[in-house]
Amino acid sequence: MYKGFYGLKENPFNVSPDPRYLFLTEQIEETLSSLMYGVQTRKGIITLTGEVGTGKTTLVNRLLDRLRESATKTAFLFNSRMNSAQLFDFVLAEFDIHCESNSKSQQLMKLNQWLLERFRKGETAVLILDEAQNLTFPVLEEIRLLTNLETSTEKLLQIVLSGQPEFEEKLNLPQLRQLRQRIMIRCKTGPLTKDQTHDYILERLKIAGATPSGQPIFSPAAVETVHLYSLGIPRVVNLLCEHALINAYVEQQRPIQPKIIEDVAREFQLDQVEPTASPENLRTSAELYNSEAFIQNLGEVLSRFRMSSSAGSLPNKK
Repeated sequence: MYKGFYGLKENPFNVSPDPRYLFLTEQIEETLSSLMYGVQTRKGIITLTGEVGTGKTTLVNRLLDRLRESATKTAFLFNSRMNSAQLFDFVLAEFDIHCESNSKSQQLMKLNQWLLERFRKGETAVLILDEAQNLTFPVLEEIRLLTNLETSTEKLLQIVLSGQPEFEEKLNLPQLRQLRQRIMIRCKTGPLTKDQTHDYILERLKIAGATPSGQPIFSPAAVETVHLYSLGIPRVVNLLCEHALINAYVEQQRPIQPKIIEDVAREFQLDQVEPTASPENLRTSAELYNSEAFIQNLGEVLSRFRMSSSAGSLPNKK
């Protein structure tokens, strides 16, 4: 729709996690390195936590790409709403391990045998679970027991648990003390700074085909407005920029100006958490990021964004 007008080859702000668009800030590079280090040195359990929309799934996809490049055996479970029996079924299926019995003990024996074979060949096996905050206590206990699959010196199965901050809270409960004690590396994602938001937008436009030497697509003031309303959350940055491109295309506007961003923010009710301009009332991004109004609004906003994207249009204007 707007790609030709802006000289783009593809949609630069798609909400679907695409490893090609992973924006490597210093924090993200450190996090990715920590995840790789934990897997390669067989640390056992590693956690990755961060608020919704801060790039956890995109980071996990990049991790999967790197692991597969090194011939590491990987299993990625994105459906965290499962029981203990389903956990073992999914793990065996992802690793392409065939077991004729539904008995958990038989499945564990098959898995252990397969892991030992990988270990003898110098290979590593990794189990990654997304949305870990939704895992039940029984499933988390089974995950803890999977760490018992080991040699005298090495863990046979490396486990990455990725989830929202609620997962950290759950891990602090007394029922999960033993699991918590087995976590060797803890990684986190967070919002972008103002400068990072600017670079993030330019990088995605460049990957999508924008010419760096051409006329800017977003004015500097528009980029700053995106950061104010998004609070540096990548998924909300994508939301604002995607719909700003559509609105600005309709108006044949280039570069995009702040009013377009403000209109989109109003469409999605993000103006309810707009920072005030006066220095004495200015709240930090971290404070706003954790504000009740923003957290309550974000889920609904992203839901409407997905619906409008699939329909190919913006939400109805009031």
